[in-house]
Amino acid sequence: MKTKQGQVDPNEAPQLSLFLPVLDEEENLRPMHAKIREALAELGKTAEVIYVDDGSTDSSLKVLREIAEEDGRVRVISLRRNYGQTAAMSAGIDASRGEILIPMDADLQNDPNDIARLLEKLDEGFDVVSGWRRNRQDKMISRKLPSRIANRIISWIGGVHLHDYGCSLKAYRRDVLQDVRLYGEMHRFIPIYASWSGARVTEIPVDHHARTMGRSKYGISRTIKVIFDLMTIKFMAEYHTKPIYVFGTFGFVALLFSIVSGVYAVFLKFAQHLGFPQFHADFVETPLPILCIVMFAISVQFILMGLLAEMLVRTYHESQDKPIYAVREKIGFGTSTSPEVKKRGA
Repeated sequence: MKTKQGQVDPNEAPQLSLFLPVLDEEENLRPMHAKIREALAELGKTAEVIYVDDGSTDSSLKVLREIAEEDGRVRVISLRRNYGQTAAMSAGIDASRGEILIPMDADLQNDPNDIARLLEKLDEGFDVVSGWRRNRQDKMISRKLPSRIANRIISWIGGVHLHDYGCSLKAYRRDVLQDVRLYGEMHRFIPIYASWSGARVTEIPVDHHARTMGRSKYGISRTIKVIFDLMTIKFMAEYHTKPIYVFGTFGFVALLFSIVSGVYAVFLKFAQHLGFPQFHADFVETPLPILCIVMFAISVQFILMGLLAEMLVRTYHESQDKPIYAVREKIGFGTSTSPEVKKRGA
C-alpha cells in the first residue's frame, strides 16, 4: 500500500524496481524523471526508482536530492568515486526490493514508455526481456559498428543470440539476479548468466533517442574491454570447476616444447657417436638447452601460478563477500545516511 502520494510503504516490497546509473547527467535528470513518472502512472503498479550517482563531478547529486524530496518513490545512492557502470548497476540491484528489476540509462536515450512492453513480454513466461535498439540513434563508426561486431561475438561465444547486449533497458525477474556477481563491464552479460541458469531469455525492439544534452561516456575502446570480459565469463562457465583443464593444456604444450628441445639438444650432442656427425653440436652451440629450461619453467607457471591467481581473485570476491563499490551516502532509505560499504545480502 502507499503511505502518501508517490511513496511506497517501506515495509512492503514494490512490484517494480527501476535503477539508473548516473554520471554527469544534471541536464537530463529532471526530464528523464518526468518521463518515468508518466510511464509509471500509466502502469498503475507500485514502484521504486533508484538513482545511483557514480561519482558525478557536476551537480547531478544535487538534482537527485531535489527529485528525492519531491517524489517519495525515489531513492538515491551516491558512490564515493566513479566505479563504472557495472558497479553502479550492481549497487542498484543490491538496493532494489521489487519483484521485477528494470535497469535503464539516465541520458534520455531510453524511453520509459517501453517498460510496459517489457512487462507484457515477461507475462508471456519469460524471465529476462532485453531491449533491442533496432533504430539506434548513435554515430556509425564510433558506436554502432563496434557494437554490432561485439554483439555478434558475444552471441556466438555466449550461446544466447541477442541483437543488442549493450542496451541498458531490460526487465528481469528478481530470482534471475539472485546469484549473479558482476565484475568489469559484465552487466551486459546478465542475459547469458541467466540463460546458463535455465532462465528464458528474449528481446523486443525498443525506442532509442538521440542524445540532446550532455555527452556520451562511452567510446570505441569499450569494445576491447567487453571482449576481455567475455573471455573471462566464458572461462568461468567452462572451467570454473575444472580450471586445470585450460591452464594444464597450455602448460602441457609448453612442457612438450621443453621435452622436444631437450631431447633434440641431447641428440645433437651425441650425434657423432650415433653415426650422424653432420648434425653434431655441443650444448653451447645451440639455443635448445636454454629453450628447454625456459619452456619447462613456463609450463610450471601456467599450471600453478595462473590457477592460483584466478582462484584467489574469485575467493576474494565470493567467499569473503567483498563489495566492488563503496557507498558515500544514501537518501530516502529511511535509515542513517552515514557512509558505509554495501555488501551483498546485507
